[in-house]
Amino acid sequence: MSVAEQHVHISKRIEPWEPVTVDGAELKWYEIAPADQPVPADIRALAGTALDTGVFDLRGELGFVLLHRCGESFYFLIVLTWNNDNEVWETVWAKNGEDDPVFAPWPVDGSHRPTFCVWELGAVWHEQQAWSRFLRSPRDHEARQAYLNDSYSGDV
Repeated sequence: MSVAEQHVHISKRIEPWEPVTVDGAELKWYEIAPADQPVPADIRALAGTALDTGVFDLRGELGFVLLHRCGESFYFLIVLTWNNDNEVWETVWAKNGEDDPVFAPWPVDGSHRPTFCVWELGAVWHEQQAWSRFLRSPRDHEARQAYLNDSYSGDV
């Protein structure tokens, strides 16, 4: 088993923020962090700047962003969009401490790759349920707004 013997599992908090628009895609915004160490405003601003770089090809989709504080100064910025009716696609960026002045694409080698951690799955599970509700709806403007207004907040 790959769990370190000294690992102490903690709870984290998922908090929704205002949705953002990137490349015409409307994205919900979630922050994941220990309750006593929320994501600092300057990191949130850097994440927003990363989204504005124009390197995403989101084509007006719907989706969500996870800004995850993984430690004292390491952050993942995960952009997810719904595609082909039932698929979630992702782009992963990271910032590691003061040595990384900005968020940059997260390199992944090999064919067996990481996806979501135990805390990120709390938001992903909620979004899977919200997307299923949207797919069962008329998928009109009101349903789109209902999806965008349907966010999760809580401990994971």
